[in-house]
Amino acid sequence: MVERLSAEARKQALGGLPGWGEVSDRDAIGKTFVFKDFNQAFGFMTRAALVAEKMDHHPEWRNVYKTVEVVLSTHDAGGVTALDIELAKAMNAIAG
Repeated sequence: MVERLSAEARKQALGGLPGWGEVSDRDAIGKTFVFKDFNQAFGFMTRAALVAEKMDHHPEWRNVYKTVEVVLSTHDAGGVTALDIELAKAMNAIAG
């Protein structure tokens, strides 16, 4: 089982993740990605889904037209872990 990050470790990790922040009502991180159009948003989700599946770590997300809202938390650990940080980094890279 993966361990939850300490408050300090999470703060440090978020410092290197542009656009990501703490979700106020739970132990999670989140980001809203806005793309040019639906095609780009859906393409991002498809590429991110392949990475998430390889990691066996899946995001909570919502897509409306060109916007994708993502929340990451490791449910088995009850909060944010290194897996969430790794997936967030990958999503930032995919989004460009």
